[in-house]
Amino acid sequence: MENRKDRPEPYGRDWVRGAAVLGVAAVVSKLIGTAQKIPLQNIAGDGAFGMYSAVYPLYTFVLALAIAGFPASVSKWAAEKAAQGRHREARTVLAIAGATLSVVGLLCFAALYFGADVFAGWIGIRGTAPAIRSVSFAFLFVPIMSALRGYFQGMHVMAPTAVSQVAEQCVRVAVMLAALLYLTAAHASDSVIAAGAMFGSTAGAAAGLAVMAGFWFRHVRAERLTAASSTGKAAERRRANDAAACEPVFRLFRRFAASALPIALGSVVLPLLTLVDSFTMPRLLLTKGYDETAAMAQFGLYNRGLALVQLVAMVASSVSAALVPVVAEAMAKGDMFAVKRNAHRTLRLTWFGGLASSVGLAVLASPLNVMLFEDNAGTPVMAILAFAAVFNVVQIVSAALLVGIGRERAMAYNMVAAAAVKVGLNLLLMPRWGIAGAAVAAVVAYGTAAAQNVLWLCRATDVRFHWKDDAGKPLVALVAMCAVLYAVTFAFGRLFAFLPADLPYRGEQTLLALTAVASGAFAYIAALLRTGAIGAAELGRLPVTGRKLLPMLRKLRIVKPEGGV
Repeated sequence: MENRKDRPEPYGRDWVRGAAVLGVAAVVSKLIGTAQKIPLQNIAGDGAFGMYSAVYPLYTFVLALAIAGFPASVSKWAAEKAAQGRHREARTVLAIAGATLSVVGLLCFAALYFGADVFAGWIGIRGTAPAIRSVSFAFLFVPIMSALRGYFQGMHVMAPTAVSQVAEQCVRVAVMLAALLYLTAAHASDSVIAAGAMFGSTAGAAAGLAVMAGFWFRHVRAERLTAASSTGKAAERRRANDAAACEPVFRLFRRFAASALPIALGSVVLPLLTLVDSFTMPRLLLTKGYDETAAMAQFGLYNRGLALVQLVAMVASSVSAALVPVVAEAMAKGDMFAVKRNAHRTLRLTWFGGLASSVGLAVLASPLNVMLFEDNAGTPVMAILAFAAVFNVVQIVSAALLVGIGRERAMAYNMVAAAAVKVGLNLLLMPRWGIAGAAVAAVVAYGTAAAQNVLWLCRATDVRFHWKDDAGKPLVALVAMCAVLYAVTFAFGRLFAFLPADLPYRGEQTLLALTAVASGAFAYIAALLRTGAIGAAELGRLPVTGRKLLPMLRKLRIVKPEGGV
């Protein structure tokens, strides 16, 4: 039998580095995006904030329709063509995607701008029409930017996506804050203020596209210099690879579109669920006896927990973006060992991280709620929604793996099934339990998608999991983490009681939450290393940081020499 240690890893470290770059960028950009909600509410007031919250799900849903499936498909195809040495076809795929998305973006812009009053009527708040028109201009920039991101990710160049993500969020928040300060000082109406806040998304999209365009022109210049410096057989071989079996553009477009459409279906489902919640949850709450104001307040409490779940999901999304081209390249080369290895390793690490996130969010729901949203209203619902985080990250990463191995249709069908579960359980549980019923529905829906995706992967790649390593050892680590979280909570409660000067309640809970998160994360990681759930084998595959940490961790006897995958 072939020794696994002797096998080269042409894909492992590439995707780990790429995932690290995109992960950091995703965390930074998401933190910026999450932080902007606090000044938005404080400066603009509840009226403008409510209009913004009503329009944003519509924007994300139409955005998913506008770019659905194309960035991931561009990433996959670019990786496959580059692996085959057919670079001209990779650029042709980008041109096809860019042209198609430009047309779709123009249509979405026209639909939102000229149909703003119609959409505002569907939302039920006529004052949202200016905000809808304001954000419609983003569709002139986002589609092309997304196609370029997919192309660079397919080339295993993650820096352009990372830089553009951070630039997009920074400009978005800066323009939004400037608009809020100017419009509130001018005593503008809530409708106009919400439109100014939404225009931040348009400005951010324009900045992101400008960054991607800069990277693209540098890439083109570098390719021309490489081609000019190639001589003799190297140049002939490059031209032959580019010309060999070069498909007609129309046939290439047809095949590319066929692969993008199933991904599109899956990518549209999640924003659709958010939009469905916006349209159905207030009405279902009204059946429980709430008036309109109270129903919208309950809907806001539900979205507190959902925001934390989405924060965790952003990191998983960045990992999946780096993973698709790696798995696609391995499939194109017929290296099923690399496919299986990356699938197994990634799902395990995602599962470990998701478990810790869900349990940590549930245990610390109250201090996190106060830290982010000023009070602990809706904490029980937030604790329920926390358990959606683990299933959400697993379904995101497993969906990316299914796309990479060419099982886009399976991923799409699984997401449609999850959507049906979410809508059905909303209708069944919300009349009885209110927003807690919607939270339970979200957990079950994400769990359904994650379980179906993993089962498909196990059948397609022969990945196998072990109860002891993949469930037993993480359970021990979770127990250790919870013990630390409860100890920190108890210690801070005693500390606050004996402090001579009283801190503001929100300040106390913020200090508690941050300390508990850091302590719990350290305890969980240390327990995973000590039990061997993650061992030297996995740490050694990480970039330079992991290899440098190994000697120190061995001296502390935290990490075992064996363990992990």
